[in-house]
Amino acid sequence: INPSCVKDVSKAAQRICHAIRSKERILVYGDFDCDGVTSTTLLMQVLKMLAARAEAYIPDRVDEGYGLNSPALLLAKERGYGLVVTVDCGIRSVKEVNDANDVGLDVIVTDHHSVGSEIPAAYAVINPQQEDCGGHEIYSHLAGVGVAFMLAMELVTCMTPPKSFRISDLLDLVAIGTVADVMHLNDPLNRLLVVHGLKVINEGRRLGLKILLETASLKLGAISSQSIGFGIGPRINAAGRLDKALKAYRLLSADDANEARKIANELEGLNRERQRLTRDAQERIKETVERENSINTPLIFAQDSDVLPGIVGLVAGRLTEEFYRPTVVLEYGATESRASCRSIPEFHITHALDSCADLLLRHGGHAMAAGFTVANENLAELKRRLMKAASEQLSDRDLLPTVVIDAEMPMRSLSLKFAETLSMLEPTGHQNPPARFMTKNMRVVDYRPLSNGAHLKLKLSEGHHPAMDAIAFGFGHLAQNMYGNVDAVYALEVNEYNGRRNAQLVIQELRQALDT
Repeated sequence: INPSCVKDVSKAAQRICHAIRSKERILVYGDFDCDGVTSTTLLMQVLKMLAARAEAYIPDRVDEGYGLNSPALLLAKERGYGLVVTVDCGIRSVKEVNDANDVGLDVIVTDHHSVGSEIPAAYAVINPQQEDCGGHEIYSHLAGVGVAFMLAMELVTCMTPPKSFRISDLLDLVAIGTVADVMHLNDPLNRLLVVHGLKVINEGRRLGLKILLETASLKLGAISSQSIGFGIGPRINAAGRLDKALKAYRLLSADDANEARKIANELEGLNRERQRLTRDAQERIKETVERENSINTPLIFAQDSDVLPGIVGLVAGRLTEEFYRPTVVLEYGATESRASCRSIPEFHITHALDSCADLLLRHGGHAMAAGFTVANENLAELKRRLMKAASEQLSDRDLLPTVVIDAEMPMRSLSLKFAETLSMLEPTGHQNPPARFMTKNMRVVDYRPLSNGAHLKLKLSEGHHPAMDAIAFGFGHLAQNMYGNVDAVYALEVNEYNGRRNAQLVIQELRQALDT
C-alpha cells in the first residue's frame, strides 16, 4: 500500500500537519451511515493522537441531509475553524466548497462516491474515482473509511506519532465501514484490509466496539464479515437513521466502559425500533406499489409522506430484492422531497440521476445505491425521465433475479469439517459471496422468529439425518405460515455458542418443497 500515489493525499497531509503545528482548529465533517461514522472515528483518532485541535461533525439526516451544507460550513468559520476535512462525502458539493472558499475556509475532500461533471474547488480532493488519480485501478473500490485510512497512513509519515500508536489499531474501523457499505470483497486491497481488520475486532482492542458486541450477543473471537453485515453495521447505522450519528461515533471513540455500555444499549433499542418501522413502511408502500401496478414497470417510483428519512433506503432495498426492479422511495415534503434509490446490476442508478441533474437540487451515490433531493414541481418530469431511461436500458431483459448455486448437496455432506474448510474463503460478501448450496425436500423440524419477527431460526432435517440449525435473515414473515417441507439455498458456516461449535445453514432462498 502506497497512499502517497493517490492524488492529493500528500498535499492534504501536509496541509493538516501545518494546521496541527500551528494549533489551527480542524473540523472533521462526516456522514451519518456506518461508513461515514467509522471514517469520522478513524480520522479523529489519528488527529487526537497527533495532538490536533480537532472536532467531529456529522450532519443531521432530517434537518441537513447528506453531504456538505453551507450553513454548517459558515458556522464553522464563525467558530474559529480554519480547515474542514470531509470523510465519505463532498465529491459533489461544488457550491458548498465555493461558499467555504469565499469566507476563507480551507476544505479537504476525502470521498469514494461517483464523481460528477465538476470537481469541487477544494484545497485537496482525495477520491480514487477520479480518472487522473494515481493508482486508480488499485484504490477505486475503497470505501470512504478506506480512503480516510490512506490519508491517516500519510499523516503518520509526516508527523511522529507516540510509540504506543499502531496503525493497525484503525483496521477494525476500516473492516466495518468496508463491509457495511457493501464494497467489493473480491478486490485484493479490500480483502487485505478486511482480513486484518477482523483480526483487530476479534482481539477486542476497541472498548466501545467490544461492548457493542456483547450487547448484540456477538462472540468476540468469532466475528466474521457476516457479523459486520448483519450485527455491527445495522446497530451503528441505527443511530443516524433514528437519532444522531454522533452517538455511534461516541461509542466507537469511548474510553469509559459505563458510557460505552449506555450508548450500546441505546443503539440496541434504536435498531429494534428501526426494524419495526422498516417492516411497517415496507408493507404500506408495497401495497401502494401493487395497487398502482408499478411492479410491471421497469422502475418502481414510490412516494410516501409518512416514511422516515432514515429508513427510505432500507425500504427501497427490500422492494428491489422482492420485485427485482430499480426502486426509488421518496419521502414527500412540503416543497421539496428526498429519496433513496436501490438498483440492480443491469441499471446504473447514479448515471441515470446524472442525466436528470438539471431537475435535482443534489444527488450522488454508486451504481447500485444513490440518493437525491428534488423540488416538488420537478417530480413528475423526473419520474418520466427515469422511467424512460429504465425502459430503454431494460426493455429487452427478463427482470428476474438469478441465484447461482454451486452444488446440490445431501445433508449428510454438511459436516463441521466441511464448514471449517469453507471458512478459508473468508471474508465473503459483495462480489465474493459464500459458496451456495441447495438441498431439496428438507423437513422443518422446528422454527421460531427472531429480532421482533425480522428473522427466522429453524431446525431442518433430510431423511434420517439429524436436524441441523439454520438461520434465515429477513425471512421472519414466513413464521406465520411455515411450510412442512422446504427447498433451500444456503451457505454453510461454523456457529459457536456456549462453547459448542457446529455447522449451521445460512438460508438465502426458501420455498415450499416441490417434490413432496
